[in-house]
Amino acid sequence: MEVKAIKSRKFLPPKDDLWDLLSAIESLKENSLVAVTSKVVAIGEGRCVPMVGIEKDELVAKEADKYLPRKLWPNGLTMYTIKNNLLVAAAGIDESNAKGFYILWPKNPELSAKNIWEFLKKRFKLKNLGVIITDSRVTPLRRGVLGMAISYYGFKPLKDYRGTKDLFGRSFEMETTDIPDCLASAAVLEMGEGAECQPLAVISDVPYVEFIQEKYNPKNPDSSFEISEKEDLFYPFLSSVPWKKGAGGKD
Repeated sequence: MEVKAIKSRKFLPPKDDLWDLLSAIESLKENSLVAVTSKVVAIGEGRCVPMVGIEKDELVAKEADKYLPRKLWPNGLTMYTIKNNLLVAAAGIDESNAKGFYILWPKNPELSAKNIWEFLKKRFKLKNLGVIITDSRVTPLRRGVLGMAISYYGFKPLKDYRGTKDLFGRSFEMETTDIPDCLASAAVLEMGEGAECQPLAVISDVPYVEFIQEKYNPKNPDSSFEISEKEDLFYPFLSSVPWKKGAGGKD
């Protein structure tokens, strides 16, 4: 697998031309994937709010599906939230490289990924292409961030080992690989978190990705990419805290 970050011009809040930014990608070959940071997608959609005139906690409560008050975070640095079935800090709202704005997540990340997929497929005359919109997250009991996929399009998200056997003949019952987040982590590492100005990455030579030409629709609940909270391994933790209902980004 090869991951190559793409240098671009500065992308300026509160709104800039995403399709022009994507022109920094000079070539794409068949069966590639393109990672795009959620920040530039959001700026392209004008999803920026001036920091003057609104408190961040108020904005987080408006954007999150569920949230915990800041006082429950050690040192009160941020807020725990759930948004788009993801456990993230501050509903994904970012202040870095934001020029005095709060940058939200794209309004509909899946639709944003599809639009980018269609644009790049047409521009480079490709059949098979994957798109991942990325952001950063933290992992419990680890310092530092790693990448995650807030949406994807053009490929199946799971590599399924269930029904196969391990080296010693034991049958796998639960094992699946989360392809979008694995690839997002590699891309975010290459793109950087600071002033690198590399909001795009091209991922190629990934042999186990199965490309598709439409939205991924699982054949049964066990093949879905997202998991409901009650089915999740971490539900005992998620259910033991006093979540407050947010507005979920609804206007």
